[in-house]
Amino acid sequence: MLHGFWSRRSLRTQLLLVVGAMNIIALLIGGTAAVLRLRTQTSVEMTASMQLAETLVGDLVNLADHQLSAEQFLASLPTQLRSIRHIRITVRDAQGRPVPTSPLAEEAEPRQISAYSIFAALVAPPVEVRRLPVIVGGQTVGSVNITGEPGDEIAEFSENIGAVGALVLLLEAAVIGCLYVLFGRVLDPLAAVASGLSALEAQDYGIRLRKPTVSELAAITDHFNTLARALEAAHDENAQLNRRLITAQDDERRHTALELHDEVGPCLFGLKAGLASIAKTVPALPEDTSAAISQCLREMAAIVDHLQAINRSMLERLRPMALGHVPLKDIVGRLVEDRALQYPQLLFSCNANLLQDSYGDTIDLTIYRCIQEGLTNTIRHARARHVCVELMEKAGRLGLTVADDGCGMTGRQAGLGLRGMQERVAGLGGGYALESEENEGTRIHVTIPLGVMQDQSRV
Repeated sequence: MLHGFWSRRSLRTQLLLVVGAMNIIALLIGGTAAVLRLRTQTSVEMTASMQLAETLVGDLVNLADHQLSAEQFLASLPTQLRSIRHIRITVRDAQGRPVPTSPLAEEAEPRQISAYSIFAALVAPPVEVRRLPVIVGGQTVGSVNITGEPGDEIAEFSENIGAVGALVLLLEAAVIGCLYVLFGRVLDPLAAVASGLSALEAQDYGIRLRKPTVSELAAITDHFNTLARALEAAHDENAQLNRRLITAQDDERRHTALELHDEVGPCLFGLKAGLASIAKTVPALPEDTSAAISQCLREMAAIVDHLQAINRSMLERLRPMALGHVPLKDIVGRLVEDRALQYPQLLFSCNANLLQDSYGDTIDLTIYRCIQEGLTNTIRHARARHVCVELMEKAGRLGLTVADDGCGMTGRQAGLGLRGMQERVAGLGGGYALESEENEGTRIHVTIPLGVMQDQSRV
């Protein structure tokens, strides 16, 4: 628990706790030393006061005015000794009865320390009592009991320690406040470094830190900024390479699609036309030969039809033929409509308004592939009832969302299609996010910045 409490505190708080603990320990040590000294000092003061009182009582007895009666003399003793601290005087007559004192003597009684009784019991030294007989004219007229009284010294110490303690608390609060501000000024650059590292982790390589005045922290900040510039340069270079790679891939796919469309397609059409021409001459042949040749022609025609279907499928996977010739909104709408016709048990909706006709071949093809992959995953794995496609342009970015109400992807890893989508979007400098909760559906968010890549795609 202590480790958890300590580890969750900030460095500033930890330093302040250490300083506070050191001050508390110092106060405890100082207070213990002061209390021990108080015990010794009180014992010394009481012994000196009792010796003084003994001497004064003897002197007063020797100088006693014989005009006073014994009772008057005894009653006046506490008044004459009231100025002596750390002792309590009680007077008894020859029969051992207490002698009433004058009001002046009662006022001179030492103050009590009931408020500090527990503290006094802990620090007070053993109380010493001395009994002195009062002999006047050769006769014992009474006795004086001198009892040590540590209350004055302890009460004075308590008052002083209270005043000093209040002053120490004020000074401690002022020191802690100054240290709080000082540690904040010193540690703020470290907090800025931590924030900068978080920004780098989030791939924000444009972050730069302000150089602090402390030389050691200034060196750390300089190294951080150098690292950020290097990462930014490497990121920009990788982004350019990715864009070139994507452009090269798209160019190759476009070239392959054109070859399939312009070369393979006409050849297959020519084969089919030749088969139709041969089929017209077959009836003129003998019946047995005609039947065999007709069967071969039908098989060959089926093979050609299969090859044409494969060719169309390859063309669709490589590059939709309408791309670049039909507005992007219509291409996306047609893709969603085709899936709705193929899977009538699902409800498809598409919102693709306020779009330009085209954003360049690379961006248009990326959007098309993302929608295609998103719909395919929903149809195959989501067990959804409704899937929605939203495509819009806002603040210089093209945003795509494919959302369904299916079972979600909890516990399943993203397949090659989703990873390929993420890599392609990242190559365009865009963002990709997948949100999925069990039985709450899946949402794919794609954002692509418009600008340099769009201009390059249109060149």
